[in-house]
Amino acid sequence: MIEIGKKAPAFTLKDQDGTAHRLSEYAGQPVVLYFYPKDDTSGCTKQACQFRDDLSRFKRTKAVVLGVSPQDVASKAKFADKHDLNFPILADVGSKVCEKYGVWQEKSMYGRTYMGVVRTTYLIGSDGKVKQRWDKVKVPDHAEAVLEAVKALD
Repeated sequence: MIEIGKKAPAFTLKDQDGTAHRLSEYAGQPVVLYFYPKDDTSGCTKQACQFRDDLSRFKRTKAVVLGVSPQDVASKAKFADKHDLNFPILADVGSKVCEKYGVWQEKSMYGRTYMGVVRTTYLIGSDGKVKQRWDKVKVPDHAEAVLEAVKALD
């Protein structure tokens, strides 16, 4: 995990439309970078829809919202289209960015262990440093909590 106050690792990932996004493109504005396990699953859909529904409020703060998970661009396109997602959903095929941010971890379910994404959100300030981090995110009211933290940056 990246500690608060540390520089956020650089990355370039493609979104649901195949457009490349670089963290450096957003220098000078806050970035909400949220990592989620899998497209179109219950919790991940609820989380994405919260950010979708609150996007205009994030834009008023000049913040950008970026979602990241390991599925490919085709999966992202299907997910974004199905749920009218209005912000970039980034494909981290190979989980390299997930690893950089420390969210690719060993998980267990039904007695079996496997590697996967632990739901985590980073708030990156306009200076490129991590301002806040939410670990093992619980979906209800998460977008609202992140929005309040973004507003507190001013």
